[in-house]
Amino acid sequence: MKKIRLKKKVVVIPIVFLVISFLMLGLYGFSLTSVSKNNEIVNFTVQSGASKISIVNDLKTAGLIRSKTALLVYLYFNSDLNLQAGKYELNRNMDANTILKTITEGNVKMETVKFTFVEGKNMNDFAKLISDNFSYTVEEVKEVLASKEFTQELIQKYDFLTDEVLNGNIYYALEGYLYPDTYEVMENASIKEIILKMLDNTSAKLSSLDLNLGESQYTIHEILTMASIVELEGSNNEDRASFAQVIYKRLEMGMTLGMDTTTYYAVQKSRSEGLTSNDLASVNPYNTRTTSGSMAGKLPVGPIGNPSIDAIKAVLNPSDTDYVYFVANTCTGETFFTKELAEHLKKSRELKEICATN
Repeated sequence: MKKIRLKKKVVVIPIVFLVISFLMLGLYGFSLTSVSKNNEIVNFTVQSGASKISIVNDLKTAGLIRSKTALLVYLYFNSDLNLQAGKYELNRNMDANTILKTITEGNVKMETVKFTFVEGKNMNDFAKLISDNFSYTVEEVKEVLASKEFTQELIQKYDFLTDEVLNGNIYYALEGYLYPDTYEVMENASIKEIILKMLDNTSAKLSSLDLNLGESQYTIHEILTMASIVELEGSNNEDRASFAQVIYKRLEMGMTLGMDTTTYYAVQKSRSEGLTSNDLASVNPYNTRTTSGSMAGKLPVGPIGNPSIDAIKAVLNPSDTDYVYFVANTCTGETFFTKELAEHLKKSRELKEICATN
């Protein structure tokens, strides 16, 4: 009788072991199935440099997997899987294998970035704007802007870009050519792709205008240069048209334009800073306030900012006036235009007295 019992025990143990093994395998397999049959999207981010354990913990916290232990076991036996950093659009009806395949293949969710480039801003502002909204440094943006090879490629691509932008005295070849607007691009867009999108917009805006360059004595580069000054000097369309007329008049008379905005750009100061006597007198192909006489009857070597369509229109359609001088009421921001120097000086004194008493 004892021998029979021993044989039964020997037979029962393997069966129990097999049953437990099948149960464990079943549990393991179930643990890797989807957590839900419902179509429920979950945005999931794999941080750069995150360990597999950390990723599994995050998947569990996000409610995308049933068991951390089961998934870690799976990853242990599939150690060649390379989980890539990025933003993913996963679903609660995905099983663990599908989730890992998505992350391994790097099927990241592409999001867009929206940014607004304000009229009148220059390339220094542009570099900071891109740096603030994308994963590029200001230096990286400026490096692309300074690339002569890239500029040459752009000249070949866009009719409105000419060899004038290659002048060695120009700070940034694309200054004045990136149209101020709100843009939306992919978050992984390169600096060059961002610039190309903006230049495409510039091309469309310029194409909508009747430039009549064949009849004009000014090139598109010079028109944009004037428009960039008008943008910063004029606060409304009427003033812009008058400023455009003053520019034409002073060029015709062989005068210096005498615009502070050009000096600010020449010495690379913001308009919130004060200009020194040395700044104003400095000899620079941008500075139209210089007393050297070198800028008499001349435009700056290039745009000092990026003008709006209204500023460009003002240059193409200046006011039908004969102004030579202008002065601003620093208290109200209102601008007064005059034809004679004596009238200009009188108005300047009046405004100075008014502001002093207010």
